[in-house]
Amino acid sequence: MRTSLKLTGLLIALLSLVISAAAQETPPKFQQPILISSAGQSADMKLIEKLAGKEKLETKAVNMAQPSDLDGIKTLILVPGFSSKGLGAAGVSQNDEMARVEVLIKAAQEKKIDIVMVHIGGTARRKGQSDAFNKISAEASKQMIVVSQGDEDKFFTNIAKEKNIPIEIVEKIIDTAEPLGKLFK
Repeated sequence: MRTSLKLTGLLIALLSLVISAAAQETPPKFQQPILISSAGQSADMKLIEKLAGKEKLETKAVNMAQPSDLDGIKTLILVPGFSSKGLGAAGVSQNDEMARVEVLIKAAQEKKIDIVMVHIGGTARRKGQSDAFNKISAEASKQMIVVSQGDEDKFFTNIAKEKNIPIEIVEKIIDTAEPLGKLFK
């Protein structure tokens, strides 16, 4: 009788582990419509808009998105990467841009809008002035998709591990489209 109870307990524990592992491997699902915005004013946001269109996702892209742009939105995609040219074109300073991104993230969190971070800028959009935008966007996200060149030093992988955020590493920018589409299907 004791052996039978021990075996039953062991089976239940094993089954719980299997179910838990399966749940962790399944990427979260996100809802549409989607707002795509830059965090740092790089042009990478435009590429993500095109790739989302290829996946037939319902999106609107606003480079300088404000909390009011979140009305009716279910998911916010942040595309981080510092660009002095982009900031100049937008007529804002780096500090202004960081403040805008912080307000946008806070508003999304208050409205319970999920955030997905997509980093496609590789080494050109890493370190230096980009990493503050990368870090705030990654830490606020519920899913990350990163082109491998941008994670050679495991910057995003380490944030994902520390914050328990699912991350998908892809080789090329074009490879971003499929995992992005799957998040919404």
